[in-house]
Amino acid sequence: MSNVNGSIQQPRVIGSPKSEDTLKQGFFKKAMRKIVQGLTSWEAMCLVIGVLFGRAMILTNLTPFILPFFATVGLLRPKRRFLAFFATLLGAITLSGWQTLFTVLSLVVYMILRAGVVRVSNREEARLLPYIVFAAGIISRLGFDVFRNGTLIPTQEMLAIVEAGLSFLLCLIFLQSMPLFTTKTRKRALKTEEIICFIILLASTLTGTMGLSYHGVALDHVLTRYSVLVFAYVGGAAIGATVGVVVGLIMSLANVAGLFQMSLLAFSGLLGGLLKEGKRWGVGFGLIIGTLLIGLYGQGYNQLFNTTAESIIAFVLFLLTPRVLLSRLASFIPGTKEYQQQQQQYLKKIRDVTASRVEQFSSLFQALSTSFNHQPTTNSEDQEHQVDVFLSDVTEKTCQHCFKKEYCWIKNFDKTYGYMNAIMQETKEEPMIKSAKLRRDWMHHCIKPEKVVDVIYEEQQHFKEKIKFKHSMQESRRLVADQLMGVSQVMGDFAKEIQRERDTHQQQEEQILFKLQEIGLDVENVDIYNLEEGSVDIDMTIPRDDHGESEKVIAPILSDILGESIVIKKRVEPDVVNGYGLVTFGSAKAYEIETGVAHTAKGGSWISGDNYSTFELGGGKYALAISDGMGNGERAHVESYETLKLLSKVLKSGIDETIAIKSINSILSLRSTDEIFSTLDLVMVDLQNARAKFLKIGSNPSFVKRGNKVMMIEAGNLPMGIIQDFDVEVVDEQLKAGDLLIMMSDGILEAPRHVENTEMWIKRKIKELKTEHPQEIADVLLEEVIRSSDGAIEDDMTIVVSRIQHHTPKWAAIPTYSHDHKKMSKAQ
Repeated sequence: MSNVNGSIQQPRVIGSPKSEDTLKQGFFKKAMRKIVQGLTSWEAMCLVIGVLFGRAMILTNLTPFILPFFATVGLLRPKRRFLAFFATLLGAITLSGWQTLFTVLSLVVYMILRAGVVRVSNREEARLLPYIVFAAGIISRLGFDVFRNGTLIPTQEMLAIVEAGLSFLLCLIFLQSMPLFTTKTRKRALKTEEIICFIILLASTLTGTMGLSYHGVALDHVLTRYSVLVFAYVGGAAIGATVGVVVGLIMSLANVAGLFQMSLLAFSGLLGGLLKEGKRWGVGFGLIIGTLLIGLYGQGYNQLFNTTAESIIAFVLFLLTPRVLLSRLASFIPGTKEYQQQQQQYLKKIRDVTASRVEQFSSLFQALSTSFNHQPTTNSEDQEHQVDVFLSDVTEKTCQHCFKKEYCWIKNFDKTYGYMNAIMQETKEEPMIKSAKLRRDWMHHCIKPEKVVDVIYEEQQHFKEKIKFKHSMQESRRLVADQLMGVSQVMGDFAKEIQRERDTHQQQEEQILFKLQEIGLDVENVDIYNLEEGSVDIDMTIPRDDHGESEKVIAPILSDILGESIVIKKRVEPDVVNGYGLVTFGSAKAYEIETGVAHTAKGGSWISGDNYSTFELGGGKYALAISDGMGNGERAHVESYETLKLLSKVLKSGIDETIAIKSINSILSLRSTDEIFSTLDLVMVDLQNARAKFLKIGSNPSFVKRGNKVMMIEAGNLPMGIIQDFDVEVVDEQLKAGDLLIMMSDGILEAPRHVENTEMWIKRKIKELKTEHPQEIADVLLEEVIRSSDGAIEDDMTIVVSRIQHHTPKWAAIPTYSHDHKKMSKAQ
């Protein structure tokens, strides 16, 4: 068979070896997943933990774990209360009959107290639970001791208070850690308190395995070391050492003779976490080394064999642990790769949802634009219908009450209709029939010829207004459609930016960090967000930059490594003297613009009707604009200022420049009924390739000086605000480094007296300039223009001069590495 592209596809053979291997692997993964889900189900863990808590004892005969466990399960899962009761009772049976009796007594006392307190109190049960556990623990222990011994010994009273206090604390801990097994919401990072509570819960559970051994190999030793291996592998040295200390401490409370186990577990967790780069074998090697060192110190050669055997068995169990179980545990611990991947997936989901919503809005605006842009086509039938409606209005005012109505419109309909249609064409400008034959025929046909002609002329003026208004509405709809389409394009581009994920540049980050540290620079961290040419974005954490190392050394080195000019985009100084600050490096623009401005108001006053503006746009573009309001003074100043303000906001939003100018023109034309106009001279320069777009709305020509050559750039567009609909003529021009761009308002060209061709005169003055400094050029040209008008300033004058030049950072790159290294950073 063939696919859409025409390539041949091989038929899939179900019985092929590759297919069988794939099926086996899939079956194995599903089976392991089912086993892990069964082992980690809440009911199974509740049963196992309950049995172990029923067996767990500390300080010879204290059992502070039963009541907190039962109370917490009853609060979180009320329907599983009897499962917890059965599990703890089963664990107590494995110890002795007295322990079984105490377990039943303590649980019954707790349930009676809880029922009474919850019925009387109005507070939440979770707040009262530790106190109920404390009271039930004292009552049950004292009652059990009296029943067993017949009397109450003071030391037993103290032990009862200690046991109840431990139950109180363990209840608080279990209320923090047990919900981690019950929640089915989205995975989240564990807080430090939750991690510690979880470790205490784990250590308390392992206490129930004490006393179980086989040929000198203790089960509690194997399981505690296995736990340390697991946490050291998923959390690193800090988590591994913490688990070792907490588990060893709680286990030593149950058996004081095994106090050295705390040192063994803590040291093994630290070594295993430091060697986690060696995967499971590295972590296991850390446990074996810790066992040999601490084992010799704590027990000598006699117990070394059994201790080593326990560590080996724990290591084998660790090797047999499914990867999915370790990954699931690691996803809860901040700083792990699994946790970061989970966070990336969550952020990607949020990003996709946001982008999808923005795309929906983009599609909505696009649909609205299409709806507004739909213009009904005007065919001959529509034109005939309009003529019929027009003539119906005329006949209603003239022929409706005429006694010859039946003669004209029934017996001679075609003749009368033809006369009126011809008269309508003749009286477009004035109420008079120019054709002598038509006038003579009409005089013989109609008894009210002059009145009909006058009515046709009057109705035709109203008809013109209707047509003009309809045309204006159509143009307004088209303008709204263009604006909606522009917004749709901006939102579509924004959705694409949202969906763009940060590429992982871990290898490049390590390479840059190594090279900078190799030459002696103290760089704490390197984060690369983008390595695309022209859009490099790198963050570095460095000490306080008092001597400018980031600008003088780091930026040139990055420029040499990445093969393009890199500059500092942002700098955040540290808050403390010896702290670390953040420096953001980014791509420098290929070109830069230096601008000089000279301007004066009419008669030398303070307020000018001209305004100018220079601002940066997104995507490495730079805009220069001059606006000249109609007339002079404050009103013209406000008009030109508002024009530039609107222009800046609209262009910075990302809307196309032609749509932006049309939108501004519509706003200016509809904002006031007064005849307020303003010109606009806009140049947008791409700083990456020096490509320029000139948009001139009623403005004067601009000039580009390149060496000894002067070019004039002009376009013919009406000033803004005169009409609502006009086509914006855009002139593209490729600029070069060293070009001088001169923009000016109309007061400059109108000022020179006794000059017939002012444009050629300005062009000659620009060509004769000896300087290339923009500010000097602007000052010289303004002075020349004022001198040519005998010192009179009869209009507002503004000159903006910009020089395009290659961008060279202050500290240029000094090659320090080979060309191969330059390739390595971006290619990998």
